[in-house]
Order: sequence, then C-alpha cells, then structure tokens
Amino acid sequence: MVVCVHLPRFELTVAAGGAQALAGHALAIAPTPGGEARVGEVSGAAEAHGVTRGMALGEALARCPRLRLVAGDPLGVAQEWGRAARALEGIGAALELSRAGLAYFESDGLRDLHAAEGRRGPHPLRGRDADADEAVIAAARRALGRPARVGAGPTRFCALAAALEVRSRRAVVVRAQEDARRYLAARPVALLGYRAQTAALVEPLARLGIETLGELAALGRDAVADRFGQAGILARRLARGEDDPLRTRLAEERLWESLELGEAGSGPALERVLGVLLDRLLARPERRGRTLRALTISARLVEGGTWREQVVLREALSDPRRMRLALAPRLAGLPAPAAHLRLEAERFGPPEGEQGVLGEQGREVRGALLRDAVAQARAAAGPEAALRAVCVDPDSRVPERRVVFTPFPG
Repeated sequence: MVVCVHLPRFELTVAAGGAQALAGHALAIAPTPGGEARVGEVSGAAEAHGVTRGMALGEALARCPRLRLVAGDPLGVAQEWGRAARALEGIGAALELSRAGLAYFESDGLRDLHAAEGRRGPHPLRGRDADADEAVIAAARRALGRPARVGAGPTRFCALAAALEVRSRRAVVVRAQEDARRYLAARPVALLGYRAQTAALVEPLARLGIETLGELAALGRDAVADRFGQAGILARRLARGEDDPLRTRLAEERLWESLELGEAGSGPALERVLGVLLDRLLARPERRGRTLRALTISARLVEGGTWREQVVLREALSDPRRMRLALAPRLAGLPAPAAHLRLEAERFGPPEGEQGVLGEQGREVRGALLRDAVAQARAAAGPEAALRAVCVDPDSRVPERRVVFTPFPG
C-alpha cells in the first residue's frame, strides 16, 4: 500500500509566514525575477476569482485586482520541507519526495511497527491490515505535527487522488488493485498536473473535451500515443490504475556553513565569501574525508525573499579550487544583493584517499577520460579548442619557430 502525504499550498504558506496569513486573503507567489512572468502557488481566495498556479501575471491581476504578490522563499521552503521529511523518516518511512509538500512511502513494512499504537483489536468488518494501515497513517500525522491530507492506494497516483479528496482528518484509502481504476475513473484529468511528465497534457485534454480519467482510459493506446507521444501513454497508464514502483531517497547526512555578508553582498567580494564557506565546509570533521557530489548555494536577499540553486558536480571532488570554479558562476544568478549566504553539502562521494586504477588498465581509463574531455571542449568552443604543442626547432631564438600548435588527436 502506497501512502501519499500532501501539505496543501506548502510553498505559499512558508512564504506568507504561516497558514493564518492565507485565511481570507487573495495571495500568490510573485514571479521569479528574470524569469517568466507567471504566478506561483495561490491561496483559496485567489482561486475563487479564477487565479491558478502558472497563470500569466497580467491575467491574474485582471481577474483579481486585490491579488497580493508574496516574494518566494525557496530557502525557507527547502528547510521546512527537509524538517517534515526527516520527521516522516523518523517513523521508519522510506520516502519518495515528488516536490515540496508532496511525499509518498510504502506502508507494508511499517504495519507491524505501528500496529500496537492503533486499535486495541482488529475491527470485525475491516481486518487486521486495515487497522495497521490506519495506525501507520496516524503515526505519520503525529510526526508531522501539522494538518495534512493523507491518502493511500495500490499506486502512488491512486494515493495522490485519495489524498486530494480528503477534506477532514480521516484518510481516504483505496485498497484493492481492481478498485483503483474504478476509483480513478471519476477523478478529473487535472490530477495529471501533479506529475511533471504529464502536466502539459491537462490543457490539451480539456480542449478535446476529456474531463475525467475514465474518459482518457477508454481511449485506445495507439490513438493516445499518436497524439501525445510517451507522455500520453504514461497518462493513460495512470488513468488505468497502473504506475511505476516508488523511487525512494537515501537519507544522507547534510553539512552546511553560513555567513552574514554585511557589505560583501555582490561582486568579487561575494565570491571570496563563497571561498571561505567552501574552505570551512571541507574542514568540518563530520565530512570524514569524503568527497562532495552535490552542493546547494542559497542566500537571503537584502530586499527580502530568498534564492537557492543546486549544483551537481560532474565528479565527486574535494579540491577547493576546482569546486570554486564550478560554484562561483552560479552567483551571477542572484536577483539582488545578498545579506546572508549559505553553502550546504547535499550528497557525498567516496573518500578522497581511494586508490585509482593502476597499470595498463589505468592508462586506458585515463586515455578515455582525456578523449571525452577533448570532445567536450570542442563541442563547447569549436574544433580548435584543444591543441597540442609540437617542438619543431628547439635551437631557434624565435619562440614561434621552436613550438607550433597542432590539433590534438582525439
């Protein structure tokens, strides 16, 4: 059984300062500076005026003149969602994090662990498994410590549909696989918007008059594939109650360093601050000699709001110079001067002291890596991006006659 935990309007709640700020107010997350002018998550009052997530800013203001824009807080969202995810992992759940405010986990391995916290005995009409699932869901609610919509089903998409139907503290559970298709048949095709691969199909399906998942499931596979490609095939599978297994994340330790910037909010001074944070991070004893695979740079802006960007390195590194070359260009994406900078190690690689491949095999590996590097340089900067120096006349007094550059063979 897959359990879906959905925290509605999570990003807007964090950016606005709490759920109370949304009550009765038409709010929306402002467009990202330098990006497309479209609003983010919207409050219920804004939805009542016809404003939806992803709508163009001009159309949103025309539909709701009282709409108030709230600066996004990606740093705060990441921190709050990280705390919520760790709380769910604390009950033994192996999570798949779809996006901020939406997570899935399997309940089968947690039934015996939390069954003692449920009812005193199995309900005569539901059975032991139903009571155990209810105990798991109750444990998840207690771990979160905040209102959440929880649903369960044989697949993640069915569990999502069940969670979105919840309007009280009682979870909606679809048990049998054969019931999943019947349950999904009456659900709207707008559910496909919660899956990145099928979100673009919601609007064209509505234009074609397909309003429910049952109508989509009744279409032929070839017709859907001809019109929508792989995304249409996936959408039809989801509508028929089929889905892929969960891709759970590995719970890893995270390290971070942060610094108040003062006058060093932009320019070369900001790059030097980034170097300081990187040196501090690499010097942390908790790193235990491990290399770094992925890092996140985040900042709190002087004008309000936050900025956050993840950097995945091509290979696990512990060399501060090479890591600085990969991280420093990302600071150009800051929309405004920063008041606070934070560097976080998200994923680790193997220890830096691991022995490489030696001998003839090692030379072959290094040669293959060199050829790949040459090909990448030529693809980025042209065929003359990689040259080698050939000594022609070592006794000449003219430097240009001593050495000439020729294309590097690769």
